[in-house]
Amino acid sequence: MGIRIMKTAAAVIAAIYLAHLLGLHTPNAAGLLAILGIDVTKKRGLQTSFQRLIASSIGLFVAVFLFWLLGFEVWVAGLFVLILYPILSRLKLKEGIVTSSVIMFHIFNEQRYGLDLIINEIALLLVGLGAATLINIVYMPKADKQLSDMRVRLETCFSHIFSEIANHLRDNGHIWSGRELLEAHDIVQEALLVARRNQENTLLQEDALWMVYFYMRKQHLDSIDRMLEYVAQVYQTLPHGELLASVFDELSEDVKVEYYTGRSESKLRLLQGEFRQMPLPVTRVEFEVRAALLQLAVELDAFLAVAKREKKQKAAAQ
Repeated sequence: MGIRIMKTAAAVIAAIYLAHLLGLHTPNAAGLLAILGIDVTKKRGLQTSFQRLIASSIGLFVAVFLFWLLGFEVWVAGLFVLILYPILSRLKLKEGIVTSSVIMFHIFNEQRYGLDLIINEIALLLVGLGAATLINIVYMPKADKQLSDMRVRLETCFSHIFSEIANHLRDNGHIWSGRELLEAHDIVQEALLVARRNQENTLLQEDALWMVYFYMRKQHLDSIDRMLEYVAQVYQTLPHGELLASVFDELSEDVKVEYYTGRSESKLRLLQGEFRQMPLPVTRVEFEVRAALLQLAVELDAFLAVAKREKKQKAAAQ
């Protein structure tokens, strides 16, 4: 049973009991409004409940005016929809379309529009939406454990990808299925959604750490996609590729470390210096492969720059 179902049940019970306690007419309607008020995050719950309250109040007075002017006819209910829905859409209060319709049908069923009924409907709105909002705020499960697990899975994928790149640079006949790359894309996409929902569950203080982390990994994944395009152009094993493979070996371990170690960057800098001292290519094949390796080193440098900017430095982590 999902947590949202349990919260909805609790909100319905609380709203109906409170409506009975307050002596409201048709108290069960508060339960229906409570169902509509439960949402996926605290911030979204507060926002949509406010929208529904404003929209329903507007709908209440539009309904009273139309029924007073034209009578309690079925076609008037249709006219209510034609008039109110575009207004709420224009005011960006679309979340309140259903609740405002519920209020309108209450008045239609009562066949009257006295002050006591108007007060009763407003009270039902406050009780139903209020109970849902309160339960939304009181309990919303944190996603830190889920996000932490996603982080470990993603870093494991990255580590495996870098190991496979190193293997190809040492042996251009090496074959890799690419499964970890596809898995990494799926994890990043899902994690960003979960991290955004987790951030919206923090009311008083923004908690953007997970968003920052997985956005960094999204940038890294885009960089890896470009790296693999260059790796695919390495169709001959050269000493330059074997040297660059040692950097990817280092990175396959560094990527799982919480802080930025700088080891891969230092090794890449030394390697770039060695490349400049090496003799120029003597064949077209060697030229093309070395050009791809150079582009790969440039993209790797950009990957490390993102990590250096976004990850904690070693001194700060200790």
